[in-house]
Amino acid sequence: MKSLHNFLFMLLLIPLLTGCSAVRFVPKGRSMLTRVQVTSNNPQVAAADYRNYVRQEANSRWLSTLKVPLGIYCLSGTDEHNALNRIVHRIGEAPVVYNDTLTGYSMAALRMALQSKGYLQARVDTTLTQKQRRVALTYRLLPGNRSYVHELRREFDNDTVRRLIMADSSNSKLYKGMPLDLALLGEERTRIVHRLQNNGYMNANNEYVSFVADTLPLSQAVRLTLRVQAPRGVDRRMAYQVYRIGRVSLIELNTEEAPTDSSFYRNITFESAGHTRINRHTYVRNLFVLPDSLYRDVATQYTYQNLNALAAVNYSNIHYAQPAPGDSTVNVHLLVQLNKPNGISFDLEGTNTAGDLGGAATLTYTQRNLFRGAESFFLKFRGAYEAIRRLEGYRNQNYTEYGVEATLRFPTLPISPGERNLRTYKGSTDFSVMYNSQNRPEFYRRVLTGTWSVDWNRHARPNLRHHLDIVSLNYVFMPWISDTFRRTYLEGDNPRYAVLRYSYENIFIMRAAYGFVYNSLRTPGSANLYRTNGYQIRAGVETAGNLLYGISKMLRMHQTADGSYAIFSIPYSQYVKFDVDFSKSVRLSENNSLAWHAAFGLAIPFGNSKVIPYEKRYFSGGANSVRGWNVRQLGPGRYAQKDGNIDFINQTGNLKIDLSMEYRSSLFWKFEGAAFVDAGNVWTTRGKTGPDGGQFRFDSCLRELAVAYGLGLRLNLNYFIVRFDGGMKAIDPAVPSGALHYPIFHPNLSRDFTLHFAVGLPF
Repeated sequence: MKSLHNFLFMLLLIPLLTGCSAVRFVPKGRSMLTRVQVTSNNPQVAAADYRNYVRQEANSRWLSTLKVPLGIYCLSGTDEHNALNRIVHRIGEAPVVYNDTLTGYSMAALRMALQSKGYLQARVDTTLTQKQRRVALTYRLLPGNRSYVHELRREFDNDTVRRLIMADSSNSKLYKGMPLDLALLGEERTRIVHRLQNNGYMNANNEYVSFVADTLPLSQAVRLTLRVQAPRGVDRRMAYQVYRIGRVSLIELNTEEAPTDSSFYRNITFESAGHTRINRHTYVRNLFVLPDSLYRDVATQYTYQNLNALAAVNYSNIHYAQPAPGDSTVNVHLLVQLNKPNGISFDLEGTNTAGDLGGAATLTYTQRNLFRGAESFFLKFRGAYEAIRRLEGYRNQNYTEYGVEATLRFPTLPISPGERNLRTYKGSTDFSVMYNSQNRPEFYRRVLTGTWSVDWNRHARPNLRHHLDIVSLNYVFMPWISDTFRRTYLEGDNPRYAVLRYSYENIFIMRAAYGFVYNSLRTPGSANLYRTNGYQIRAGVETAGNLLYGISKMLRMHQTADGSYAIFSIPYSQYVKFDVDFSKSVRLSENNSLAWHAAFGLAIPFGNSKVIPYEKRYFSGGANSVRGWNVRQLGPGRYAQKDGNIDFINQTGNLKIDLSMEYRSSLFWKFEGAAFVDAGNVWTTRGKTGPDGGQFRFDSCLRELAVAYGLGLRLNLNYFIVRFDGGMKAIDPAVPSGALHYPIFHPNLSRDFTLHFAVGLPF
């Protein structure tokens, strides 16, 4: 504990050191830039929106407050020949030496940015305060009045183009009274060019679209003219030539042989080494560039997306041959480089479940073209071991798990909606079977699962993805339960153990589910919400047992003593489950962002069930929930841990609320920091089918929200993020009142602190 206090003291001391030692690293006759501010005298012009145009910033601050990297740099000496000094300099950040030339560049960039937003008379002034070789700089934005479009004209040099563009005028970004915004003009140019390129005008580009803005005397009004015309020096007949696709050739390459064979199918020439590795029908189904079709740029994009999405394809390339003068057809060559057909991967992971250490290993075999239709086959073997120290009275003090999973993925939808619609949607169909065996000191559990599922999205809306579990069958059976565990918890009718008893019965689950994910970013696969101004919505609904219940009622099947139906003497579960998840990120500056997250879940048992199956119940705490608690150690409601042997089941619920806010900031190199506040809990909603204090009530749920706060350290390796989060309890619902209900005022590291390790962001 003493060493921790010393570390925290040094951490707080470092920023203080920057004030007295940083200047010694600045060359004589120069000054250190200590602060940069941007202000605006117009409330409609937010200074923060123009911060990125400043060409020189002061030293970075952790969490926008502490200049820790500079402080680390200043802990070293000035001798660069010293190895220790060089190491410290690499870790830290050198003081920023003020450069007046960059100030001039910044003023020009800020002025141009304001003018691009319609503030044509904008000015930028600076105020420089210097004291003891330290400079504080302020940029003052003086936008003036904003110009607007008073009169709008459109000019064309081709009647066919005019009709084509005006037919889509409802999507135009231009209108009378709009601000003179260059960003909007750029969007309009892009829209017009795409309109042309997707209607056969292969040669169209940004040079075809220009704008002329005439200012009116003594006014902010502007006469704006949009001109769509062939660029100078380009023959007008060639500029507006409409092209169609002529001959289409697809060349299939693999790592073993060069193409030696040629065949013709659906008006497409195929070249390969013998028969194509992927059958020709699959290729044609994924092509938008087809013979005798109109040239469309979007067809090229969609073809790329479809081909590169096939697991058997490594990469693809589409080349349009230059047509002869006067020829309106263009020939296309598609090059497809195949992946290796087979692959094996091996993964190791460490686990820590409430202090119980363990490990797991996964071996995966992949076949990327099983039936020559780019089908993927996955065979996964997993084994895990965990040393359990918390249980007393049991002979075996360990947990072992092994499982096998087989998945067959078809790169198409299960029901063909017609060739035209088939090309509109991109999807895949999965069939999977899984067997899982778990051996704990208290019981043995076996799970057998089979699922038929579909994923799809429209090419025109790649940021909206759908998932449908058409049918999923789960059989959970318990081949052995220890006598000690059975006598202590499962026998009798104590309502406290209702969930526990239900979780240790053989059960059959037949379910269907639908969910979608909407990401506001146009290309969510290339970037997540991290450091953007985007948002993401996840929602889903799941239902189980309704078909079986209807059949049971219709056939008047025999009911068990508790009034439930069974299939082959195995009771089945019946419930409906709703989930919604929202994440939002706001970029504050180049190195700082604010993100928040809200999630709600509700599972309702009915008909044949009184309790939600354990696998479908919610839990709180952990690296992606309320981070002041370990996973499955929070809730339900105000329930306090009483029995470590069963609390991992008792501390679950069928209603969940999660709320989080996180401030994220770059630190140095690839390290980033975060400060967060989390709130949430789980509850039960069905009378006494759970532990005492776990029932949801509207009049008390707010008081039962657990709250945590903390700091995080992340290593951003671009392709994945390694995360360490330290959370402290702020409000503990397990203590109904008194000082311990608010540990934020009486913090105790040994009692209230939890360290989490995870891969990826919490939301």
